[in-house]
Parts: sequence; structure tokens; C-alpha cells
Amino acid sequence: MALQIIAYVVALIMVVGACFSLLAAVGLVRFPDLYTRMHAASKAGTVGSGLLLFAAGLHSLDAAVFVRALAGFVFFVLTAPISAHLLAKAAHQAGYRMSKRSVIDQLPHKEEARRH
Repeated sequence: MALQIIAYVVALIMVVGACFSLLAAVGLVRFPDLYTRMHAASKAGTVGSGLLLFAAGLHSLDAAVFVRALAGFVFFVLTAPISAHLLAKAAHQAGYRMSKRSVIDQLPHKEEARRH
């Protein structure tokens, strides 16, 4: 009975993780510019892959595998948003423009940064 409950919980976590991964993929295709696409990939992709990794660790029913999966999840959560931020900042400095539908750009452009 307990194994069956764990199997249902793992299945639910995997479905939720797959939905987040699907949302990240749709965001990559649907969003208008580099920055919003990167946002979708880093946020929803991190949650989706992290949940899938967590479900795989839980499904193994082995403490060592679960701890490794949990460590991988923590690694995803800590590194993906930071790397996306640094890539977006580098893209902004390289001159990639935001979409016209974007509301605000808080980083100064190259010309403005040189004047200050």
C-alpha cells in the first residue's frame, strides 16, 4: 500500500515537472525577445527539471540516490537563475534590444553608461 502511494506521488510530481518543462518550451517559442525567452527557460525549466529529478530520486526508494537527486535539484535552483542573469546582462551589453512590448529597461545602454 505504501509503495502504491509513493508511486502515485511520484507520478504526480513527474506530471507537474513535465508541465513546467512544457511551459518553458512554449515560452522559448512564443516570447518575443531574448530576455523573456531566457526568463521562461531559466525559471520554468529549472522548476520542471528539478521536479523531475526529485521524482526520480523518490522513485528509486534508495536514500543515496535520493540525496544525489536532491543535491542536483539544489544545484539547478542555485545555478540556473544566476547564469541566466549573467547571460542576459552580457546580451544587453552586447546590444541586444528588448521587444517593443517590454515595459521597462532598467539597465543603462552603452552610450548612457559611458556618460556617467
